[in-house]
Amino acid sequence: MDFDFLRRGAMLAPMAGVTDMPFRLICHEMGCPMAVSEMVSAKGYLLAPKDSRAARELLAVHPDEEGAVALQLFGHEPEILARAADELTADGRYAMLDLNMGCPVPKIVGNGEGSALMRDPVRAADIVRAVAEASHVPVTVKMRMGFEPGSEAYLLLGQLAEESGAAMITLHARTRSQFYEGHADWTAIRRLKERVSIPVVGNGDVTCWQDALRMLRETGCDGVAVGRAAQGNPWIFEQIRDAMAGRPVREITPQEKYSVLMRHAGMLAGLKGEPVAVREMRRHVASYVHGMRGAARLRTRVNTLLTLQELGDVLGAFMLEERR
Repeated sequence: MDFDFLRRGAMLAPMAGVTDMPFRLICHEMGCPMAVSEMVSAKGYLLAPKDSRAARELLAVHPDEEGAVALQLFGHEPEILARAADELTADGRYAMLDLNMGCPVPKIVGNGEGSALMRDPVRAADIVRAVAEASHVPVTVKMRMGFEPGSEAYLLLGQLAEESGAAMITLHARTRSQFYEGHADWTAIRRLKERVSIPVVGNGDVTCWQDALRMLRETGCDGVAVGRAAQGNPWIFEQIRDAMAGRPVREITPQEKYSVLMRHAGMLAGLKGEPVAVREMRRHVASYVHGMRGAARLRTRVNTLLTLQELGDVLGAFMLEERR
């Protein structure tokens, strides 16, 4: 794999409860060349019924995104992760398999998974090696700078990951203790790029196309991954793609937001059913309308809705008022 997609725009970073198939597909349509799934527990996958609704929803890949989606796995047992990797990458749905070594959530960390692995580089390297040997697609690693403030664990782990078979590293330039607060330290991205020979993708504080270009320029990284800034704003991928290609970057109209938001809701309903979709769209709506007049009142109203028809009516009226 030559990772040429890194030159065609920004990746969509994995986010629990966000980067499911409908949202990924919208981001692809907006110019995202590679999207990463919600993280999947290797042990949970192996123990759960493979035909369960939850498994189907979590692992769903649309035909239009095959070859442009990576599956993210988490766990702490090399043999378990290897077994899951073998099974999950055998049918060609996924272009890459990404190992999560950066999730800061206490429940994950408490199990020795996610960013806890940055405290145990030997185990982390064993995981990369086992999964790389078992996977049918290239294996990548998503990590943070380290666990505590001032940590430089990413430099050692980056080297070990490369030596163990990782084909690419994405660095979220914060420590675990920061969670998502404070500023991302982009100098760490530059230092990792100088330390390893495999592609390095920068992640953290890319909120607009200008940030993406600045990260590429300042760090020398091979690509950029966008996470929270894409929620409610999948157009950021179109804007980054056009900016990277030297084309003019356009602004988005309220009508476009309404059309995409309702398509998002419809696809989510097709995957998970209308009641679940309407519930899950509440947080997406809040992101789509962030900064618009009356957004707070709309969020309160949306939290009471039960059907897609109601959602469409309320959002249509809101967007019409926004255009005046």
